[in-house]
Amino acid sequence: MTTSLHHFAADLPKIELHIHLEGAILPRTVLKLAKRHSVDLPVADEEGLRQWYRFTDFKHFIEIYLVIQDLLRTPEDFESVTYDFGREMQRQNIRYAEATFTPFTHLWQDKGLTPADLIAGLDAGRRRAARDFGVEIAWVLDIPRNLSFADGEYTGFASDPTVEMALAWRDRGVVALGLGGNEVGAPPEPFAHAFAAARAGGLHSVPHAGEMLGPESVWGAIRALGAERIGHGVRAIEDPALVDYLVRQQTPLEVNPTSNLCLGVYPTYDAHPLRRLWDAGVYVTVNSDDPPLFNATLNQEYRVLIDYFGFDAAMLEQITLNALRASFLPAVKKEALERDFLTAFAVLRAKHGLADSR
Repeated sequence: MTTSLHHFAADLPKIELHIHLEGAILPRTVLKLAKRHSVDLPVADEEGLRQWYRFTDFKHFIEIYLVIQDLLRTPEDFESVTYDFGREMQRQNIRYAEATFTPFTHLWQDKGLTPADLIAGLDAGRRRAARDFGVEIAWVLDIPRNLSFADGEYTGFASDPTVEMALAWRDRGVVALGLGGNEVGAPPEPFAHAFAAARAGGLHSVPHAGEMLGPESVWGAIRALGAERIGHGVRAIEDPALVDYLVRQQTPLEVNPTSNLCLGVYPTYDAHPLRRLWDAGVYVTVNSDDPPLFNATLNQEYRVLIDYFGFDAAMLEQITLNALRASFLPAVKKEALERDFLTAFAVLRAKHGLADSR
């Protein structure tokens, strides 16, 4: 039965809501980009990269993440990695993704890039991916919270450049504003003005919270930033009042189990609160975050749901529909995709010999 369930999970049509484009670059592409731009990496092959990606803490993760970001130096680089991302979506049956992208770090690193270069590459890649792989990619532009603080003081912009880019690029796939980076020393409240401007301009609010810090970060994201979904949010489990609130409001959490283990948020899957949140009635979705960096594709995270959290076919279907319904697709597209997904669920249950519980 477990083997059939694994195959069923791999074949399911899927939605991914929490994945970083720069963290989704495949190892072979990292090596190719380093060679193209004459950048010396501390490793020379894909196995070396996998060893290099063994993080000691979140700070170490960010250091490696910025090295990888630095390899993206031309519009063609952004087009190429976006197109590769679309191919990987097709391989895993991911029909739609809302991928996070952090423009400011590419501009801050002084690589000679302009905002126009970034969006030209991203948009060309997503259009080619849609044409060749039948997938749809939307963008969440991400403010790197830590770069807005110095010596514990907020030093950000009165008018945040990420918000300006996000609003300007709504016609090229941008649907939301995010807030990423290490929560420690960078609380959500100082970014209220940025998220208010984004929401006023028609963008959605999807900050990271409740990963490196606990419930206070989630409360801040909800109260100060008007969060419609929470990136991670797993440490909400530490506050029963917050869990009750999330259940009542049905605020979706973008949960990334393997990422949480790799970064030391939890020591094991057994210690991870995903199943407790699910059983409490919290609106849970599952995602891969930075797949090659954590050796965790979305398909593999579905296997984790089966092997460590006891999910059956009906629960896998429900968590898939959770992601679809929590997405920022237009209502008409959501309804059409949901009909397609329900049809596919029935076909796949029959194919893999699983009883239809609907």
